[in-house]
Amino acid sequence: MDHRTVAILAFDDMEVLDYAGPYEVFNVAGELGDGAPFQVFSVGLTGAPAVGRGGFTVLPTYALEDAPPPDLLVVPGGAGTRPLVRDERLLAWLRERAAEVELLMSVCTGALLLGAAGLLERRAATTHHDAYDELAAISPTTKVVRGQRFVRSSDTILTSAGVSAGVDLALHVVQLLAGQETRDRTVTEMEWMWQS
Repeated sequence: MDHRTVAILAFDDMEVLDYAGPYEVFNVAGELGDGAPFQVFSVGLTGAPAVGRGGFTVLPTYALEDAPPPDLLVVPGGAGTRPLVRDERLLAWLRERAAEVELLMSVCTGALLLGAAGLLERRAATTHHDAYDELAAISPTTKVVRGQRFVRSSDTILTSAGVSAGVDLALHVVQLLAGQETRDRTVTEMEWMWQS
């Protein structure tokens, strides 16, 4: 079983579940999957704590400048994406990583950052339902897919709808890369969509 590193971007005003949902999925899959298939770390714009929605705080493992190149990269959404669509340092970093990673995933309005970086040109993508028009404005050649949980935008880019959809996208990726059994173990441990 291949061992993959998963980087999750952390920034001020990120949506909590956009960050924590995929983090939990890949961390649990890394613990329960054969051969520890995933190892998760966080990347901040700087080394300083990133304060998400409602005060949820992440102390990044690395800053942009010193983060090792990951195999997989998750870009969360949230209100904090709006100022970052003009952050050329971050957009350049995303373009560099996009050329190297096995998979680049956006959750919710994280797609706005991919769009601003030019990574969704002439590709299908989705985002939070409140941000369809924003994505179309930022990346006019993108075919904005409405009402779908997640979209394969290219061989290496996956975009998901809002908030909880990031968990489904992460579970989909676990299944793709580590198999159905690891996905099933992860779902059971997390009691995801548990029915009484």
